[in-house]
Amino acid sequence: MRSDRYRLCLLLLGAVLVTSACGEPETPETGLTGGWTTAGCEFSRTPETVTMGGRILPATPPALEAAMARIDAGGRADFPTSYAGLEVDQERVRAIVYRVPSAPFDDFIRNSAEDTCIVVRDAGHSLAELMEWNDRLVADIPAWQAHGVRISSIAARHDGVGVEIGTGDVDLARSEMSRRYGRTAPLVFVEQGPVVPLAVPGVPTAPQPGG
Repeated sequence: MRSDRYRLCLLLLGAVLVTSACGEPETPETGLTGGWTTAGCEFSRTPETVTMGGRILPATPPALEAAMARIDAGGRADFPTSYAGLEVDQERVRAIVYRVPSAPFDDFIRNSAEDTCIVVRDAGHSLAELMEWNDRLVADIPAWQAHGVRISSIAARHDGVGVEIGTGDVDLARSEMSRRYGRTAPLVFVEQGPVVPLAVPGVPTAPQPGG
């Protein structure tokens, strides 16, 4: 379900994450209009695992994986101005969907979730909007390199915060690119060295509790 496009190491995806921590359902964080959870979050579930190469690894249950696929496909095709991306939290057996608040898309998420747990959180920008910025930035890479701004990676963040730009000189990149694109451009700058080839990207995973 993921595009085969790359980062630049171009990691261009509107995606999905994996944690660890079972127990009581988490109270959603308040966002632009407040987060919410589907009815399936009222029930606790035991995390699933799979053994690979002698190691026990967390696994996504088929029902949750299918719900995520429905939401991702429907979000991209039918709600592009709202859908930002998603992540999977395997430890809590749930998925987290990020979207620009939209009542129709929220209804779609509820129906698509069935009896799985989906946490819905607000996003500042949709995946479609960030991918437009992503493509513009990729096209401008040669010009930035000619001006001494070295870009290691470009990635549309799955949480809708912005387009993440990896560079060896954050201050220079922020100054020059904000001057060209405007200070309201959804750009997030992170310090990063030279490009390192990536394997084919998969589903994003949620951060570990407390991390």
